[in-house]
Amino acid sequence: MLEFSTIEKYDTQKMYLVYDKWPEFAQKSYDFPHKQFKCPGINHIVFAGMGGSGTIGDIFSAILSKTDIHVTNIKGYLLPNTVNSNTLVITTSVSGDTKETLTVLESAVKMNCKVIAFSSGGKMEKFCLENNVEFRKIEKIHSPRASLVSFLYSMLNILEPILSVKYDDIIDSINKMKILQVNISSKNLKEDNQSLKLARWIIGIPLIYYPFGLQAAAIRFKNSLQENSKNHAITEDVVESCHNGIVAWEKSSSIQPILIKGMDDYIKTKERVEILKKYFDKNQINYKEIFSVEGNILSKLINLIYLLDYTTIYHAVIAKIDPSPVNSIAFIKSKL
Repeated sequence: MLEFSTIEKYDTQKMYLVYDKWPEFAQKSYDFPHKQFKCPGINHIVFAGMGGSGTIGDIFSAILSKTDIHVTNIKGYLLPNTVNSNTLVITTSVSGDTKETLTVLESAVKMNCKVIAFSSGGKMEKFCLENNVEFRKIEKIHSPRASLVSFLYSMLNILEPILSVKYDDIIDSINKMKILQVNISSKNLKEDNQSLKLARWIIGIPLIYYPFGLQAAAIRFKNSLQENSKNHAITEDVVESCHNGIVAWEKSSSIQPILIKGMDDYIKTKERVEILKKYFDKNQINYKEIFSVEGNILSKLINLIYLLDYTTIYHAVIAKIDPSPVNSIAFIKSKL
């Protein structure tokens, strides 16, 4: 059994305390009296952000996937040539100093796009103030990745006139987080803790299979395993993997398959997953299944992310690793 003293010993910056309160941070951020942003006449939205900030774009892309708005998610320096005055560019950098996202912001202003920026301050705030660009300041909590819910739910409020996400869906997503919180928080270190159970199971390199609509959760899980656990991880679209990735299982390895599943995935996607499971069973390949909650896409994604992010914190402390420091990222930034 994982002892609470072990968490305190290795999670020196107390990331677990932030995750213990994620539902409360989400509610507080959504309820805050933000100044909302209206932007009529747009037919293209570009989300720009890296790392934890990029997850926000992934989530919004999933939410908007069934609308008639063209959505582009940028994780890099360059805007597509399709942007114009009817394009809204939304840049997010928790630190406010992300070079790639700042470059996109500057380009969007030069290309006469409609723009709004979100950060906790930094160079992004300075640029927006100097260039009369719409800007909203949101508090960073612990680290960019731990600040996900504070930024996401603040942006759901601020961008409500554009995104038109139903109020009931937002409240449902928070309420379901509160239910999950009881099971996965540091106050429950028993055998029924879903995040802790998965953390103990991971001893190799996870290969995270996902249905298309839940891609944001899979990418976030990979990123959090890399940042918090300092563990390699791989993601694959479960349908695409049946055309290429499945062949790699003909050779034995230390890769561990994890299947992320939605309660109402497309029927043909479900069929592929069941076939893949039969293949694993036939070849004695041990795997795990992780199920989303029932409900809207926001509820599914944020609750999967909550469950899987906490898994990476537990995985780190079990391995006697501090989840907070990201020295390799600091090295990269020092060379830019």
